[in-house]
Order: sequence, then structure tokens, then C-alpha cells
Amino acid sequence: MIPPKPPARADRVSLWRYLRLFRADILSAQPARLYRAWMAEFRTPFFRSYLCNDPALIDLVLKERPGDFPKSERVSEGLRPLLGRSVFVTNGEEWKRQRRIIDPAFEGGRLRDTFPAMVAAGQGAVARLAALADGSPREIEAQTSHAAADVIFRTLFSLPIENATAARVFSEFKAHQRTQPVLNLAAFIPLPRWFPRFHRRETRATARRIRALIEGLVAQRMAEIEAGRAPDDLATKIMTTPDPETGARFTTPEMVDQVAIFFLAGHETSASALAWALYLLALYPDWQARLAAEAEAVLGTSAPEFGDMGRLKLARDVFRETLRLYPPVPMMVREAACPERFRGRAVARGAQVVLSPWHLHRHERLWERPDDFDPARYGSENGRDCLRRAYMPFSAGPRVCTGAGFAMIEGPLLLAMLVGAYRFETVPERPAMPVAHLTVRGRDGIWLRISRR
Repeated sequence: MIPPKPPARADRVSLWRYLRLFRADILSAQPARLYRAWMAEFRTPFFRSYLCNDPALIDLVLKERPGDFPKSERVSEGLRPLLGRSVFVTNGEEWKRQRRIIDPAFEGGRLRDTFPAMVAAGQGAVARLAALADGSPREIEAQTSHAAADVIFRTLFSLPIENATAARVFSEFKAHQRTQPVLNLAAFIPLPRWFPRFHRRETRATARRIRALIEGLVAQRMAEIEAGRAPDDLATKIMTTPDPETGARFTTPEMVDQVAIFFLAGHETSASALAWALYLLALYPDWQARLAAEAEAVLGTSAPEFGDMGRLKLARDVFRETLRLYPPVPMMVREAACPERFRGRAVARGAQVVLSPWHLHRHERLWERPDDFDPARYGSENGRDCLRRAYMPFSAGPRVCTGAGFAMIEGPLLLAMLVGAYRFETVPERPAMPVAHLTVRGRDGIWLRISRR
């Protein structure tokens, strides 16, 4: 049995057909040849785009000369109503300053400090599933979204998801997702800065409401910091960290931008990965049984401790394999800041450079059995080599996701806690099929039957 994979489009289609396919699903809008190609060129009347699967080219763009390949503003156009000038969309000195302030909050020692909040969120998720564990078909993405949002609020603001403001942000964010804000005219057609971006009315409205709620949380935390009674969580750490070069801290509007991307990236991507991990374990009950046995042996009936994470090796490899097959962010877009030459082909200044974890992670010339689910592959020579050269669910280089270490604690932890408490089975009449808009989700949700162990 092979995990679900969207069908590829015909090799040649018209631009308008491609745009219609792209709007429906980024993944099935791409041709099958990209799973074998080292590079592919796409031409439109407005720009050239080069998808790169060659590990040497990926290293060039992300690690060796990242300054020459800044993030493309085309992709971020649809996200600006919510994200403003957050670290996700900025480049150059502005981005460097933001990372200098943010990165210390996610260093190794801080992960240990946030671990009890992750455990509390996991316990909340286990408790919520108790009412659903009757063997009936359940849409699991809604539950993993709830759990991931709980992790974010507990670690960032020391608030459980049941908090009124946290619950409102979560609700508004679900409404914001339904407007598909990533699809914007400026992603396809170069527009001058003064030209209106025509964001949907619902997109602008939900973004305003989310940002207003976040601003209230930030202002309250600022007052708590000034009064000397702020909890020692991620928000306090970031808001009290000065830029080591200038001594300046984030202003309230700047912090609102950063919290918006923490919620978007930390909640949306974690929810996607956790849902797919549970689905894969339901597809492969032998792997699920092995993971449940590991969870029982390591965690038992007591609350997990940070030191337990090193012993949850199978949970880590299952989560790692899930991120390979279903990377939450399937494509990343950079822009050539100067003329380049890729594999003997001229690349003009301003061309879009697409790096696709989705295709790289399933590349037929790199991975053995690329479409198979096999958590044991990372013990093989091919698995270790590809992990180093052809695996980037969190990007790579200086712009690697600042929360990568956070995610690799959160994901295996929640997975072990849930599988240790419940058995998950597929619903044959409601098979999952991946589709990508902002992240990789189930086209019609991900449905599972849940029962107690």
C-alpha cells in the first residue's frame, strides 16, 4: 500500500489551464516529470520560474549565497494583511535584525523551559479525544489544529486554548484560512507597489480582527513586563531581548507581526504534520503498534519529562518520515537578485527560483522507494545521505525555520501521547488525498476512527 499522492497534470497545458489547476491545488498542478528532473523551467508572459531539485543548486540558493536569492515578494503578497512585516516576508537587514531578536527564544535551553507547556497541551488533546473515541468516523485535522493552537498559546503567552482571547484568535484564524489568502493577483503578474492588491474583503476583515486580538495580548504583556510580573515564556523572552547590534527591542506593532507568523507557522504546519502522521499510522497498523509500545515503555502513566524525548526514537522517525512525505510547506520561492547560470542555463535577474520539498522528498533519483512510508529508512545509508542532501521540511541555511527544533520536540511528543492513549483506524469510504494551498492538508479532511487502547 502506497500513501496517497495527488495525480500530476499533463506535461503541457495552457497558462490559463495551469492557473485554474494552481488555484485548485498547487501539487496536482505540477507535471510528473518534476519527480525525476534536476531542474525545470516554466515560462509565462510575465516572468520565468525555475524549479530546482539538484542538491547542489539548493545548497547554492539556501546556504552558500542566500543573500543573492532573497524571498520572493510575489508569494507573500497574499499574506500581508495578516503578517505585515513579519520575519517570514522580510529580506536583507530588516530580516537580520528580526532574527537577532527572535532566535535566542528558541535556543536549546529555552526548549526545555517550554516543555511543560507542550505536555499540558498534549494532555488537553488526549482529554478532548476521550469524547470522540467511540469508533465513529472523526475528522482529525480539526483536533490536531486545536492541539497545535493550544501549544502555541501555552508556550507563547502562557494561556490555554480555553482562554477567551485564545479561543477567539483560533476561531478567526480558521475563518481566515477559508479565504485562501495566499492566492493573489500579484503572485502571477508583476504589479507596481502603488497598484491595489485586491485582497478579498473576508481576508482583510479576518486579518484585522486577528491582529486586533493579538495587539491586545501584546499590550497586556508589555504592561506585565513593565510591572515586573510577566511569566517567563516565549513572548516575554522575545519582547525583552534587545537587538545586540542596536539595543532596540520590538515595538508593539512589530511584535504583533511576529506573533501572527508564530501562530501561522507554528499552528498551521504542526497541525498538518500531526494529522498526516496519525493517518499514516492508521494506514500501517504494525508501525502504530510499535509506536504505542514505545510510548508505553517510555512515558508509562506519568507526565512526560524533557529527558524522555531522546528515548522516543520511533516517534521521532515516524514524524520525520511524515514531514518527508507530506511537508507542510510544499514549495518555497526565492528570487534571483542578479543574473545567474543554473546547469548551463541562463537565469535572468528577477527570475523566480522554486525549491520544492514536496518533489525533493519524493525524488526518484535520490530516495529509495520514494513514495513508501518507511520510518526505518533513516537507519540506512541512503536514508542518512538523503537526510543530509535532500530533506528540508524547515528550509535550510540562515533562513531555516527558527522553530525547527521546537517542532521536532512538539511533533513526536504529541504523537506519542495520542497513540499511547488511542488506536487510530482509517475510514475506507473517506480516503484522504493531499491538497496544498497554504500548507498540505486533506482535500476533504482526514477522517479516522478513534478508540481507546
